[in-house]
Amino acid sequence: MRELTFPGGVHPPYSKGISIREPLREAPLPTTAIVPLSQHIGRPNEPVVKKGDYVEEGQLLGSTSAFISAPVHSPIFGTVKEIRKAFHPGLGPVMSVVIERDKEKHPKQYTGKDVDIDSASAEELVQKVKDAGIVGMGGAAFPTHVKLSVPEGKKIENLIINGAECEPFLTCDHVVMTRKTQEILKGIEVLIKILNPERTYIGIEDNKKAAFFAFQKAIKKATRKAVSQIQLVSLHTKYPQGGEKQLIKAISKREVPPGKLPLDIGFLVQNVGTVNAIYEAVYMDKPLIERVVTISGDCINRPGNYLIRVGATIKDIVEQYGIELYRDPKKIIVGGPMMGFAQPIMEVSVLKSTSGILFLSDNYVKDYPEEQCIKCAKCVDVCPVRLLPTEIMKNVKNGNWDEVEELCAPDCMECGACAYSCPARIPLVQYIKEGKAVLLRKNLK
Repeated sequence: MRELTFPGGVHPPYSKGISIREPLREAPLPTTAIVPLSQHIGRPNEPVVKKGDYVEEGQLLGSTSAFISAPVHSPIFGTVKEIRKAFHPGLGPVMSVVIERDKEKHPKQYTGKDVDIDSASAEELVQKVKDAGIVGMGGAAFPTHVKLSVPEGKKIENLIINGAECEPFLTCDHVVMTRKTQEILKGIEVLIKILNPERTYIGIEDNKKAAFFAFQKAIKKATRKAVSQIQLVSLHTKYPQGGEKQLIKAISKREVPPGKLPLDIGFLVQNVGTVNAIYEAVYMDKPLIERVVTISGDCINRPGNYLIRVGATIKDIVEQYGIELYRDPKKIIVGGPMMGFAQPIMEVSVLKSTSGILFLSDNYVKDYPEEQCIKCAKCVDVCPVRLLPTEIMKNVKNGNWDEVEELCAPDCMECGACAYSCPARIPLVQYIKEGKAVLLRKNLK
């Protein structure tokens, strides 16, 4: 079978064997959950509880009337200890609900139920997704119900389920795909009912054979037409194969034009973890209050994948899960090493979009002085969206913001392939991020 791919990209050491060899572990419930009210792209939620309130597992903690938003729910039974600013792994201090767990209460038991998808309306299913607070779990955290609310005049012709998981170290999607194959297929059925696409694909990188064969077997045995017609696609292992535009290019050979969305050319992409959450919302009435997280790196004794409640902090994870830090990490990264965020403190909560927590020593994290560009054009060769990273960098340094915009800096997906490949060790992606931030502020004025 010929594996599909896209132009550009890099092949970093994947280091996935550190965690994938271990069984999925169900983590202990956090003694204290710190639940940020903003865990999505869009307007932050307002709290609907107050200090001293007793909350049940799954109870609504915060919401907003804004369309681009996603409500948050309590991951545990307990008492609201306070509502204060707490550190968010990507946004800094944000308003959060702090809950002290009721140790006398057992967690809820969620079980599947019969749901007649054929008789349910698309609007009803989208509302269930919204009420469950589901966001993109591959890292983007875009509210899923917004993505599924296709504007009038638009049509989703192609639905792509993203099982690429191209970031090094991360194996949470791989575990979900092998353990929740049938649930993901039922979640895909929900998406097909909502979107009515002409074609549905599941794209999996070729370093995840177990996941590929699990879906291949399940699709062959499927009796439901919607499932039996899903096309399973093997993708060449390359970073960033999991990017929406790269998946679309690899599978269909079509390109999303600059400044446009996949929706504009009839595509919609959903991460496998998100699809599993959709299944749980529709079939189990379960809000998004826990997820599988990869805990990995060369500084810990118990790497693996853990089912963790949203709101658990890195500090509590280390102390409660029996994870020993046998050497001081140079960096603690939330997410993957290419696009994740290094954390200054350990009192940082797991979010709906937290795919991994990495404890990396200086074996993986090295400091290099920035040198002069040697005009090798490696950054241009590997850029998956065909930008000119060094030209953007030069104009950012000189403050030529009109030039930065003309060089299409906002189209950068911040994958870091340019910086990874640069022999002069120029942090190109950081300069591009700076340029994007400046342009955003200018355009908001």
